[in-house]
Amino acid sequence: MTFRASLKFAAPPSSVFAAFEDGARLAVWWGPGGFTNTFKTFELKPGGKWSFVMHRPDGKNYPNAIVVAEIEPLKKIVIQHVSQPRYLLTVTLELTADGGTLVGWNQEFENPELGRRMERILVPANEQLLDQLSAEVLRGHGGD
Repeated sequence: MTFRASLKFAAPPSSVFAAFEDGARLAVWWGPGGFTNTFKTFELKPGGKWSFVMHRPDGKNYPNAIVVAEIEPLKKIVIQHVSQPRYLLTVTLELTADGGTLVGWNQEFENPELGRRMERILVPANEQLLDQLSAEVLRGHGGD
């Protein structure tokens, strides 16, 4: 089961990629609305690891582990979420004619049935995450 989303950003791919490169910035926007993160390890390079705890607004914590599968600076980031639920996430950054970025978000679950059961949560969560990324990019790019 694969979930796809996209969002156009009014900033170049370099500004979007920068929001992924900096662990402190990533901790601000990564996850659904209202969630925060505490990163223990953050290595954005092929074979690099992310180890972090995602904090839900009610205080519940979710340990996460990610391995970076592929990086094409300013173009693509592929990560493998190796803790449950297991999925492969491919983020693409495409320069638009007006100098913005079209961000593609493709999240493929290892267990399709689990993905189907999580759909009602994941679709809005991914939209919230992309909106938060957009806000972070605008802050870092000189907007807002």
